[in-house]
Amino acid sequence: MEKDLNDSICKEAVFERIYNKYSKDLHAYLYYKYGEQLNPNDKVQDAFVKLWNNCKKVTLSKAKSFLYTVANNMMLNDIKHQKVILKHKQIQTKHYTYETPEFILEKEQFLEHYNKVLTSLNEEQRVAFLLNKTEGKKHSEIAEMLGVTQKVVEYRIYSAFNILKKELKGFKIK
Repeated sequence: MEKDLNDSICKEAVFERIYNKYSKDLHAYLYYKYGEQLNPNDKVQDAFVKLWNNCKKVTLSKAKSFLYTVANNMMLNDIKHQKVILKHKQIQTKHYTYETPEFILEKEQFLEHYNKVLTSLNEEQRVAFLLNKTEGKKHSEIAEMLGVTQKVVEYRIYSAFNILKKELKGFKIK
């Protein structure tokens, strides 16, 4: 490549010559130094994009040095980022609660009793109630799914709610 001062990297033909001359060698350098897992192809492309964006600041004689420095720094930044990710993965979250053992036991007993009452409902009531309260379906959607009117769905949910309220003291659903 000529070291002519009239050749500017901003000219497409000159940039293409630089790309053709250095891209394979730069890729090989990154691949052998860092391996495939950090995507040396991407870093090569990014380095050339950066060269294009700075074409007025970089002279033709400094293009190779610029490309290798930029690509190497990108790889090092990726490695630093991977170390941060690894460090955060190693930090274990604390598994504790401020709930008392009595509260946890009461909650489990309530859940057990709730499931028993829920299974004691007839199938129509249970299905309509669960579709509405656990899956958040609207009455009209449930009616369409079950092939009944909206009033029938409302009655099933209402009757299921009343049974649950009667069997479970302090039972409230919004």
